[in-house]
Amino acid sequence: MMVLQVFFIAVVAIQFCSVRSLDDDMQELINNLHNTCVGEIGVDEALITNAQKGEFADDDKLKCYSKCLLDQMAIADENGIVDPDAALAILPSDMQSEAGPAVRKCTTMRGSTPCDTVFIMMKCWYKESPKTYFLP
Repeated sequence: MMVLQVFFIAVVAIQFCSVRSLDDDMQELINNLHNTCVGEIGVDEALITNAQKGEFADDDKLKCYSKCLLDQMAIADENGIVDPDAALAILPSDMQSEAGPAVRKCTTMRGSTPCDTVFIMMKCWYKESPKTYFLP
């Protein structure tokens, strides 16, 4: 679980702190998480790229890719319910206060399936706090 927390922090740093280079180990962790979920779900890479920019396609595979990522980071349960404290705890401290209101608001939302629940939360998070949103 600690490796995933370190990974998550690195992803956030990359996305939001303009880190331009990664060491090989960190890049491998990022690639492994992404590849695991893409391989498991079979989502189209273009849908992921668009979602990283806030363009969320209503696609079941993209929804389940989002859930897979949060499952891998151990912050979502089998029902797709995200623990807001766990999500915030693995963010860098300087992002926690900015992300906190969005994460707390968005983790209360529920969908019709576990994948839908995570997807709704991710879309809400992007809408409420695009600077702190992530999707590797």
